[in-house]
Amino acid sequence: MHVLPCLVGCAALGNAAVSRFADSLSASLLDEEDPALAREGIPAYLILLDSLVRDDPGNPRYLGAATQLYAAYGVAFVSDEQRAATLTARARDYGARAACAVDKPSCDLDEIDYDSFTAIVDRLDLQHADALYSYCVGSLAFIRTHSQDWVAIAGLPKVEYALRHLLSMDAVPNATNINVYLGILNTLRPTALGGKPEEGKAYFERAIELSGGRDLSAKVEYARGYARLVYDRELHDRLLKEVLQSPVKQEGLTLFNTLAQEEARELLATADEYF
Repeated sequence: MHVLPCLVGCAALGNAAVSRFADSLSASLLDEEDPALAREGIPAYLILLDSLVRDDPGNPRYLGAATQLYAAYGVAFVSDEQRAATLTARARDYGARAACAVDKPSCDLDEIDYDSFTAIVDRLDLQHADALYSYCVGSLAFIRTHSQDWVAIAGLPKVEYALRHLLSMDAVPNATNINVYLGILNTLRPTALGGKPEEGKAYFERAIELSGGRDLSAKVEYARGYARLVYDRELHDRLLKEVLQSPVKQEGLTLFNTLAQEEARELLATADEYF
């Protein structure tokens, strides 16, 4: 991950080449087998993306790449709560700017009421899908690291609506991840408190189907979100054992598959205490 020289050299590249390079940053990280190396290398990528955004602040491709890397780093690799909150706040900002860059009426999604939000989102189609997805990812990362902030949590219905709208589009990118996110959102609470565990289960199973079982994080979230919520020990252990028995090396999934196996071991180790 020798990217620091490019902080100087990339200025000489043509716009098309820079765009391709920015798009490839996330892909190269996702194929990394060593989480520790990724943890050490990601900050350089983030600085590079910050510089690209600074030079071209209305470029939705740069904004989307920055959103997703800041979100992933803040949630998956940073243990300090204050630092994670700061990083995911930047992810949310970049995601909001990505949405604004492709659709001017979407420039104030965080500030408007729910009905106005849904009216704007309903207008968006496949050409806006990447930016809307970035908005959702940045918002979810922010909410996760601001779980004590009721103002932040109040944004969840908006994000869920946007994710559902994305799934309504034919051939939407990132369908596996969208289904996982919706599975998580629907299993945050038991039925008695407004949760929808069975809907969440359906989303998790659809995510696993779409990835052909290659995305191990979908099974981990299924076990953590649904199986633990409904106290299904058999399903919980089966899913996690499948994760541990599966190959982690999958194009575009290797890094998070490796992290998923680590989480699977931890969940299995605590299963007796939970159930």
